[in-house]
Amino acid sequence: MRRFMMIIALPLVLIGCADKESSTAKTTAEKQVAADVNAGKAIAERECKGCHRLDGRGAAQAIPHLGAQRERYLLAALKAYKEGKRTHAALKDVAGHLSEADMRNAAAYYSRLPPIATVPGKDIQLISPYEQGKTLAAACAKCHGEDGNSTIRGTPGLAGQQPRYFVLAIQEYLNRERKKAPMHEMLPGLSKLDMENLALYFASQAPVQRAAPPFGDPAAGEPLTAVCGGCHGSHGVSTDTATPGLAGQDPQYLVDAIKAYRTTRKRENMRLYVTGLSDKDIDNIAAFYSVQKSKAAEKGQTIVQDLTEKCNRCHASDVDNPAMAVPKIGGQDRDYLTMALRAYRDDRRESTTMHKMSLPYGDSIIESVASFYASQAAK
Repeated sequence: MRRFMMIIALPLVLIGCADKESSTAKTTAEKQVAADVNAGKAIAERECKGCHRLDGRGAAQAIPHLGAQRERYLLAALKAYKEGKRTHAALKDVAGHLSEADMRNAAAYYSRLPPIATVPGKDIQLISPYEQGKTLAAACAKCHGEDGNSTIRGTPGLAGQQPRYFVLAIQEYLNRERKKAPMHEMLPGLSKLDMENLALYFASQAPVQRAAPPFGDPAAGEPLTAVCGGCHGSHGVSTDTATPGLAGQDPQYLVDAIKAYRTTRKRENMRLYVTGLSDKDIDNIAAFYSVQKSKAAEKGQTIVQDLTEKCNRCHASDVDNPAMAVPKIGGQDRDYLTMALRAYRDDRRESTTMHKMSLPYGDSIIESVASFYASQAAK
């Protein structure tokens, strides 16, 4: 998904491609000096066991399992904490007084332990943000249509709408930044994950082709949309998850929304542009966009499967590229995976590669991907 959210966000090719940037190959010194596993065990006894235990199992939720983790990844992670590329006060302190040899020995010790024995799927609920969104969407069907294709004049179509924009719109209704609507009574009960799941479901629906409206001239409206295309895409098909698609939208809703930017909606760039439009111009713009062909913005039905297939190219247990410091993530603690992905997405853990990979994803997708890997058996 150009993808959100993500907010959805998931997400999310994920956790450790990050670290191929920090350690792509062993240095000459590392190749020449063999790690001392017994010395590594002594370091683990002194420094690590409180959180990671001597068998490598995380002592609590959100603490990663280290047993049987790839040695070069563990070493790269320790260096990242020491250099401040990862933020964790305790680990920065621990790594700060470890020598290069100490870190290498500790990494070797944990990497040579057996995988952490977990029961696949135990206490891990696999999450489908699309299916959860579909369930929630039933409450929206009366006005917006079962699949988000509204047939009530003035009611916006939601099918194919960009997901991050969808969530932002809900928040604007909640904050009373948009005029009161029937949905106001329903929205307060939605959590952030609910919003993201709804957004993914509707973004994945195919918009229907609309007939020409009874007002406005699509041909006259087209040249007036030249400025609009810079944000909303060619013919109103947005490619930005935070910018609404206008193609195939209900024409009366478009008219009402455009005029609202003159008064109540707070978007300065929009206000400046629409202030110079006449009512006839607005009718023509709405007519033009309403008859444009749109498409689904996401593939929520398969998004988790698609993402994990990409992740497995680097993170599967049987994939071991010596040039990359990439962790195995099957059987890893779910909360830790979620936390790490959010940190990459929010640029709180340094890695250009992982930031780009996880940036589009909202929490619902990140949690779905984390749950998938946590449910797998560690190898």
